[in-house]
Amino acid sequence: MKVKGIVFLVLLGFITICTAFNYGFKGINYGIAADSVRFAVPANFPKPVYDFKDNPVTSNGFKLGRILFYDPIISKDKSISCANCHQSFAAFANLDHAVSHGVDECLGTRNAPPLFNLAWQKEFMWDGGVHHIEVSPMNAMTNPCEMATDLNTIVSRLQETKAYAPLFKAAFGTTEINSQRVFRAMAQFTSMLVSAGSKYDKYIRHENGGAFSPEETAGYALFKQKCNTCHQEPLFTDLSYRSNGLDIQSEDIGRDSITHLEADRGKFRVPSLRNIELTSPYMHDGRFETLEQVLAHYNAGVKPGANLDPALHQNNVYGIRLTAIEQNQLITFLKTLTDRDFVNDKRFQAPE
Repeated sequence: MKVKGIVFLVLLGFITICTAFNYGFKGINYGIAADSVRFAVPANFPKPVYDFKDNPVTSNGFKLGRILFYDPIISKDKSISCANCHQSFAAFANLDHAVSHGVDECLGTRNAPPLFNLAWQKEFMWDGGVHHIEVSPMNAMTNPCEMATDLNTIVSRLQETKAYAPLFKAAFGTTEINSQRVFRAMAQFTSMLVSAGSKYDKYIRHENGGAFSPEETAGYALFKQKCNTCHQEPLFTDLSYRSNGLDIQSEDIGRDSITHLEADRGKFRVPSLRNIELTSPYMHDGRFETLEQVLAHYNAGVKPGANLDPALHQNNVYGIRLTAIEQNQLITFLKTLTDRDFVNDKRFQAPE
């Protein structure tokens, strides 16, 4: 009985946690007020890639995009929304899920990337298979192991849901619901996911709250010396595709799936390090659970695969040698990239 009781409590706790993390069970409030929104380029950021000329962000467009992002109606069995794999508290990554978890308990092959600063990206997904922010949700919508549906079904369901016609009219002027408007509304929401309020940003902009500790300063110096080639500031990615030596031969061919080039086999897009403290697990397949494990890989775990990035094989040394003290300093610096204001912004939360 004692064992059964413990099992029951563990199961109850697990269900409680899962329910708390699953926005789909809470229901959508289609009548939420429209927030005041305005896209602005942070002072330490470059010009965005996305051209807002044909899809300017408006309060009602953003509101519609937010509702669509959180509404599970767009999945095959109406159980999975975008927010299931892109959780606001995890900087819109998927906490504790190595790979995406879709309908019918189907598990994908890649880790759900965090969503922020998308307006500065010219390509999306780990392999760069999507070239425009407006169609970036398409992959998840149609992937049989994620939402497993199609655009015609999504549009039909939205047309049959009375709440949506007035939302589309408010956003676009008429009640017409089509796939372009769905994508543009979602792009208005996702393009507004700008993360530029971390301690690092305040340090760079000489704002209050941006003073680094000696440990953070040492970590930043190490970062610029050993990591900045691939994780370039201010986005903390150069948006390139590289092999970082996870395997001798990668089971996932990565960028090769798009370019069909042997030279791209096993390469994946360099992820941003912003909010890295919140976006575990790490790597394209979520194999590492902690930042300590990530740095241990770069220190002594890099494997000499065929397309290993040259930056990880210099002077006959594989990887990036880091002492235990240096690893701690780097992690201390990486935590200055956490943007609490961003993950707690009520405008980005579930419209309940």
